[in-house]
Amino acid sequence: MFYLSRTDRLKLLAFAAVVLLMPIWLTPLGAAYPGLMQKFAIYAIFAIGFNILFGLTGYLSFGHAAFLGVGSYTAVWSFKLLTMDILPAMIFAVILSGLFALVIGFFSLRRTGIYFSILTLAFAQMSYSLAYSVLTPITNGETGLLLTRNDPRIIDSAFGAAHVGAEGLPSPTLLGVPMSGYTGFYLCAVLLILAFFIAQKIFASPFGLALRGIKSNQTRMIYTGFNTKPYTLAAFVISGMFAGLAGGLLAVTDPIAGAERMRWTESGNIVLMTILGGVGTLIGPVIGAWVIEYFENIFSAINKNILNQTFDFLPDGLQNVIVTVASKFVGEGWHLTLGLLFVFIVVFLPGGLVEGWQKLMARFGRKGGDKK
Repeated sequence: MFYLSRTDRLKLLAFAAVVLLMPIWLTPLGAAYPGLMQKFAIYAIFAIGFNILFGLTGYLSFGHAAFLGVGSYTAVWSFKLLTMDILPAMIFAVILSGLFALVIGFFSLRRTGIYFSILTLAFAQMSYSLAYSVLTPITNGETGLLLTRNDPRIIDSAFGAAHVGAEGLPSPTLLGVPMSGYTGFYLCAVLLILAFFIAQKIFASPFGLALRGIKSNQTRMIYTGFNTKPYTLAAFVISGMFAGLAGGLLAVTDPIAGAERMRWTESGNIVLMTILGGVGTLIGPVIGAWVIEYFENIFSAINKNILNQTFDFLPDGLQNVIVTVASKFVGEGWHLTLGLLFVFIVVFLPGGLVEGWQKLMARFGRKGGDKK
């Protein structure tokens, strides 16, 4: 069950080292903040799960934000009704997201290609509308689902008060340990490593090989008598459960659930993350998630003052020109830079950043061989 090949074990160890050492190697990049590193880990989990569906089966979903939102709402309701301990919240978030994915997948997977994508987008938009304006007693509408001091929290009330945060509201804990700061990050980091391990097992399993076969030529597999529907539905549900886990973790780091997490733009972001890093690869979606989250949180914070300080060594005239041009690609213009990067990747490196790295290593390898 836990067996991995030697190569996969080395990959897992290397990945774990990179994730756990984030506070060190992100410091020079100005991104070693616990809250931001938590986002890096959470969206990497989201991307790994999405890649199980899109990368292995080729089914492109534009509705995975719905499962992210369901996970968040479920976790916050667990905090409100049961306990501030995150274990029940995470379990319920994964289970309910999986059940929701089962329902949506059952109908959406009756079609393939663009029709499947449109169906998932339609279901996601319906979920967003329900959360925003219809199911307001459950979701609290546009305000979002928040914790209050008057929440029943049955288990906490029976066994003692929950840990109180800085704002006078209870904060999420794990067996009594507050999940804030670096503690919260390392929780997300451990779950990311676990998600990566599960993805490795799926990729190397007969189930994963069947999914690859479906992506390669589903029609031929059907003609040979292979029933592909249970496999695609299973991949869809597993992917939805990963999204639910990510949504639950977002609620752990910030105990609020809003309809904005179910918007189509969130689904689009996860598609971009996966394509940017490399569809169908293990590490690619993780890299894509990290790059986009870095752009969104760090690159977008760069303004003209920072640019002026950076290029202060240049003559005034040249400095003004460079700052004026560069300011269009950072700050509020960070989407332009990301868009140009995405166009470059799709046109020249359709396999994503992972393919670019592999080509670079192959070229250096050939040069080394020629010298010998």
